[in-house]
Amino acid sequence: MSAVETRPTGTATFFFSDIEGSTRLLQSLGERYSGALTRHHELMRRAFAAHDGRELRLVGDSFFTLFDSAVGAVAASVDAQKALAAEAWPDGAPVRVRIGLHTGEAAVVGGEYVGIDVHRAARIASAAHGGQVLISGGVRAIVEDALAGDERLRDLGEHRLKDLSRPEHLYQVDAGGLPTEFPPLNTLDRTPNNLPTQLTSFIGREAEVREVRRLLKNSRLLTLTGPGGTGKTRLALQAAAEVSADFPDGVYFVGLSSVVDPQLVLPVVMQTLGVQEAAGQSPVDQLAAALKNRKVLLVLDNFEQLVPAGTAVAELLHATSETKVVVTSRAVLHVYGEHEYPVPPLGLPDMRAHVTLESMSQYESVKLFIERALAVKPDFTVTNENAPALAQVTTELDGLPLAIELAAARVKLFSPQAMLPRLEKRLALLRSGPRDLPGRQQTLRGAIEWSYDLLDAAQKRLFARFSIFARGARLSDAETVCGQSAELGMEVLDGLTALADQSLLRLVPMLEEPRFFMLQTIREFGQERLTESPDSGEIGRAHALAFLDLAERAQPYLAGPDQKSWLDRLEEDHDNLRAALDWFVANGESVLAMRFVSALWRFWQIRGHLNEGREKTERVLRIAGSDHPVERAAALEAAGGIAHWQGDQAGSEHFYAEALKLQRQIGDKEAIARALYNSGFPLFHTKVDSRKGVAVFSEARDLYRELGDRQGVGRCLWGLGNVLYYSEHPDMTGAARVLDEAIALFRELDDAFDLGWALHTRGCVAVHAKDLETARAAFNEGMHIFSQATDRSGIVILLDDLAELARANGERERALRLKGAFTALKRATGVELAAVIVQLEGRMVADTRPSGEADARAWEQGQAMDIDQAVAYALRT
Repeated sequence: MSAVETRPTGTATFFFSDIEGSTRLLQSLGERYSGALTRHHELMRRAFAAHDGRELRLVGDSFFTLFDSAVGAVAASVDAQKALAAEAWPDGAPVRVRIGLHTGEAAVVGGEYVGIDVHRAARIASAAHGGQVLISGGVRAIVEDALAGDERLRDLGEHRLKDLSRPEHLYQVDAGGLPTEFPPLNTLDRTPNNLPTQLTSFIGREAEVREVRRLLKNSRLLTLTGPGGTGKTRLALQAAAEVSADFPDGVYFVGLSSVVDPQLVLPVVMQTLGVQEAAGQSPVDQLAAALKNRKVLLVLDNFEQLVPAGTAVAELLHATSETKVVVTSRAVLHVYGEHEYPVPPLGLPDMRAHVTLESMSQYESVKLFIERALAVKPDFTVTNENAPALAQVTTELDGLPLAIELAAARVKLFSPQAMLPRLEKRLALLRSGPRDLPGRQQTLRGAIEWSYDLLDAAQKRLFARFSIFARGARLSDAETVCGQSAELGMEVLDGLTALADQSLLRLVPMLEEPRFFMLQTIREFGQERLTESPDSGEIGRAHALAFLDLAERAQPYLAGPDQKSWLDRLEEDHDNLRAALDWFVANGESVLAMRFVSALWRFWQIRGHLNEGREKTERVLRIAGSDHPVERAAALEAAGGIAHWQGDQAGSEHFYAEALKLQRQIGDKEAIARALYNSGFPLFHTKVDSRKGVAVFSEARDLYRELGDRQGVGRCLWGLGNVLYYSEHPDMTGAARVLDEAIALFRELDDAFDLGWALHTRGCVAVHAKDLETARAAFNEGMHIFSQATDRSGIVILLDDLAELARANGERERALRLKGAFTALKRATGVELAAVIVQLEGRMVADTRPSGEADARAWEQGQAMDIDQAVAYALRT
């Protein structure tokens, strides 16, 4: 399926409408508004249907409709206005609708039309008044000689719409019985302005524009901050266009990128406004006189190299009463009355979810890529095959508009799939932007270098060192890794705050301590600076040791009552943990690497990173020798555990056997008991004679009892229950008995992790005994436990348990949805142990496969669920 679907493509006429003053109408009508809105929908849809319009979207009172025929679109617009005008509305309060039409081309992505002509139609509608129909020159050229008898066109001349693009020649459609006189159009022409024309469309950012407008109502000095390429200037211009009607005396853009002397800021503003210099008067006084009692909005663009001039801007605002200022800057001004708005990146796809064409079009970053790609390669299409790569490209680029636009320009050479691996060196790939842009905006490197050059020596040193962190760091970790203040030249907190003020870092407030985050595009630049520095090796080792310490501190808590908080802590820094382990391996630190994987494997298992964990653990074991048996035995146990959860029982048995041999040689009873317990796992997942499994778990249980380790005893009871249940000659009664004993002990110990797995096995025993209520209680409690800890392995296996329970209970549709979710999430997490359990349980897979249209729909609904949706559905009774 491609961007160009079976829906109409090529040239079409786009219809946009909405109700003028809908908020006031709602307040006026109260509860009767819903009835009026419903009637409005009916009348509009009747007009669409009469002229073959295809309704594409309805949001509140706003319609987006497509017509193959421009003549039909005009006729539908006139019919709709006549029907609305003739309707007897409550309290005689008319529902007045504004309509805009434009003919052009658009591509279809996931059912959504995208393209500059779609945006233009929406802007034409927003220029209209209630009861008015506006059309573009393109529509007029088609319909002028085909209008109905009472329809005629009124030439309204050229107007600049609030999308800041080229002027559009607009026409009003007049028809018998409809009003023909309206106030001036809601365009930029109503307000004196010098806002520069934009050659490309403004994509998304509706929420950001609303927030900027809201802040401007309550503030006279608003600073939009963000790193280079985040779209500060474009957002400021669009917001200024949207609020232009609130500033009847003018909206003026003042570009400051070429100004380096703070003393020149106000003279440049004077020059922009046409204020003549007067001898003996300060620029503040002259501007204050010129702006006295005038409602004016100034947009001061690229202020970061002129921050000392912020005091002069503040003085000007104190000297005037109606003037407001929007500043774009990579650094805040730090003056009284300033409100900061950090401009966020564009919305990104969730790469943990299944990426489809249908989900793609809702993300602003993807929309921007597609529209800019179409501008350079008109036949560019988005398909189910390249959609995941396209989503990944925008994610790798942090949602930065400049980076996305530069990448989109490369589609003439690279498909999204081919582009993705090249993003490892994104600063080299993303070059050669439009030549008419400032040099710092032609390449991503130039945008970042502009900010870097404004730092002092100590800030540059800290910036380079902080780039060692992958996806940011907590303050305490930054202080540990980045060096002492005497050597660094500043306190780490002060330095990070300064970098955040310069938009090179983002501060993320957290409950425990602040976390600082560096965009990947900026981090690549920082890593280049770190590599050039003499202390790069020292910083790399400090980073690796810091996150080994975190992994080892977390390890004892990954199966206890504090499990979720520690798992979340590791997830928060998963990228740092990856980088740290890779550093140990790359530098031959095999002992520390073995400690790392033995501490981290349970996190990989629980949070669904098994394939990654297997690859990293085996790589560590390959480089490690046998000189350190304690660390090697622990790493082997990690490898055995991962293999077990992947359903590789032969691999699990191999790793566990070598670990047990080493532990017996070392002679530590607790370690021997643990190794014995682990070595029993392959035995109950291969349906062999239970005697060997009973012997192994019994020996381990007796050692744990000798050591006074009640948790270990409980785990061995659970293991015995599995052996008795899964053996060649199952002992259901014996299995239920020891499992109940284990469950009681885990409850007493408040051991949720082991309790969840004991409940899983107990529920399976109950299903085979046809005790479905006991099974339901056990599975539901287990799912609650695993979902609270975000234990993805547990969730996946319990989804299949609950699918089997639904099948046994005759709930076919529910079973299919759960089985579909289980299948998709098993594949995503790598928990292939689930497939082993399905085989051991003898579950009738054929009975839970779709066989008809209803079955297929239920299965697909399950497949489309993310993990949270699957859990919510599974727990629904």
